[in-house]
Amino acid sequence: MKIGIVMGSKSDLKTMQKAAELLSEFGIEYELRILSAHRTPKEAGAFANEAKQRGIGVIIAGAGLAAHLPGVLASWTALPVIGVPLSSQAMGGLDSLASIVQMPPGIPVATVGIDNAKNAALLAVEILALAEPALAEKLAAYRQAQAETVLEHDRQLGAND
Repeated sequence: MKIGIVMGSKSDLKTMQKAAELLSEFGIEYELRILSAHRTPKEAGAFANEAKQRGIGVIIAGAGLAAHLPGVLASWTALPVIGVPLSSQAMGGLDSLASIVQMPPGIPVATVGIDNAKNAALLAVEILALAEPALAEKLAAYRQAQAETVLEHDRQLGAND
């Protein structure tokens, strides 16, 4: 199964690329697209509506300002959609966060922190790992490596000597 990564404009690519990089670490295929909820609504709807047939299991959608893209995609599919609120000059991304978090009942969008495409990718990995034991093992190893890094940093402090 693969993951769809969608952003509203090319300026979002630097942030959303972090999701793609993490998925590559896990060996997960992904589709990377630029589709706008407002400028290409027909294409955005078609992408979400046809995602499952193309083998996509989760959609990660990054958007700033009004940040309607994750909600629009979620309205076209029953696949899990993870919204990444993107920072903006006007409100630092709080506007995007509020927009994505405040979805109407019945059309949920999971939401991560502002500009945190990496966490969106990890959440997508967790979702796919529910049905893929090999991926669950990779996720466990990833988490163990994170723990070992923290413990090594702790040892370097020498606080336990």
